[in-house]
Amino acid sequence: MIDMDMIPRKIYLDDIFDDFISTKREQGLKCDIYEKDDVYHIDMEAPGFEKKDISMEVKEGYLVITATKEAPVDEEGKNYIRRERVYGKYERSFYLGDLDEDRIEASFNNGLLSITIPKKEKVENKKTIEIK
Repeated sequence: MIDMDMIPRKIYLDDIFDDFISTKREQGLKCDIYEKDDVYHIDMEAPGFEKKDISMEVKEGYLVITATKEAPVDEEGKNYIRRERVYGKYERSFYLGDLDEDRIEASFNNGLLSITIPKKEKVENKKTIEIK
């Protein structure tokens, strides 16, 4: 039996408003994007994930980042009062446009995925025509 005095009354209203504002799954994988020296940088928060849980691919002109978190096996005798951690698959996509997809680099450290995407080198598409 749960002692209701241990749970603040505010918790019940939080659940109601969470459904109208946004889902917990939408709150995952937040990022900052900035440009510096002709390179785009994406710093994406992935707290609770390990490097092996995250994959990246370029697909049809988009950089697709996927992170999967498996739910832990429930232990016998645990009676959860509140479960806020969300498990499953998270995904973000970014259109690459004129960026150099062959030179994308990424690193992962302490829950932060850092991605660099250089712009394609501008090649002057010019042809000289000889006048006869």
